[in-house]
Amino acid sequence: MEPAGRVLRIFEVETKPGCAGELLRNFATTSAAVVDGKPGNTGYFFGQGVDTGENSVMFVSSWESLDAIKAYFGEDWQQSYLPAGYENLIERCSVRHFDMTGGWNI
Repeated sequence: MEPAGRVLRIFEVETKPGCAGELLRNFATTSAAVVDGKPGNTGYFFGQGVDTGENSVMFVSSWESLDAIKAYFGEDWQQSYLPAGYENLIERCSVRHFDMTGGWNI
């Protein structure tokens, strides 16, 4: 089913031990620059797991549509986009997309 409107792109990460702080700092600069102000992007946020362990972090970006995500990330839109140096901090990662047309209040 193709979403009719806003979509969240969720980048979930298990960092290598002791690397969560550095990756969160990178999210604030590098990852933010990847999406901020790009066509179709409506915002982003990121954080660290509360009950999933200190090595669990996520970067979430909001997009006007799935088409906007596909236009920006291209054929690899379903793959994690890793800026240079991120691979040194990450044990495992994934990206998922969620249709938010059912409700939105942020």
